[in-house]
Amino acid sequence: MLVKVVHHQDGDIQVHLPSGAKQHLARAGSESPGLEIELSALDVDFDGRLDLVVQVPVGMVNYSTAVYRFDLGLGEFVKMPVIRKADRSCGEFGLIELDSDQQVLRSRCRSSIWRTDVYRPSGGALYLFRSERMLTLPTLDGKVLSLEPRRFGGPLAVWSSHSPAAEILERAINDGLSVPDNGRPLVPLAARVVTMRLLLFDRPGAPSTQRYLVQGDRVEMLDEQDGWLQVRYRNPKRGAVTGWINVND
Repeated sequence: MLVKVVHHQDGDIQVHLPSGAKQHLARAGSESPGLEIELSALDVDFDGRLDLVVQVPVGMVNYSTAVYRFDLGLGEFVKMPVIRKADRSCGEFGLIELDSDQQVLRSRCRSSIWRTDVYRPSGGALYLFRSERMLTLPTLDGKVLSLEPRRFGGPLAVWSSHSPAAEILERAINDGLSVPDNGRPLVPLAARVVTMRLLLFDRPGAPSTQRYLVQGDRVEMLDEQDGWLQVRYRNPKRGAVTGWINVND
């Protein structure tokens, strides 16, 4: 099936359909006529059929991207269905990249740093599979914990994996500038306890606990909330133990 897509100077996008009819898509860059809008044909949902991708420059490095798929029943293009129940790092689609091997779409945007959302196909739609949230904790390295070497020296982020129903499957803290391998579980950054004794609580803000870690214990960092850090300690006798440490003190 061949279609002809024309982008006019006023921002209008006109599609010449196989039926001979013409379809007008939502105006792109209507507030800034003459933008160099990028049109491409990509298999965004990996179903074997090409989709129409419209990328509009926003600022210096960001893009606003719209994806249209051809609906055989309607005989025209419709917006790609996207399940967006989970929190995203970027708003709508930004600068998109496809990974055909792992069948994921990466959407990137930049504020102070680059951030990434990862989408996967499910039931004829795309859903948010992974996203990142920048850490808001004070400096950890050397004060409470000593971080193990990592690939980049940039900011840390909490990476989350989601199901199509937006259930959180896993969380792990690691480099915010390096997208995890989407074919494998998340790998948390590890650290060693610096203080002689570090209390381990069941939840953030818990008033008391009888559990604690000692200097030299190795933990994996999973999540953060209100100045508290969730860690996992692999006890040689009891197996994995998860709890929260207060890094405000």
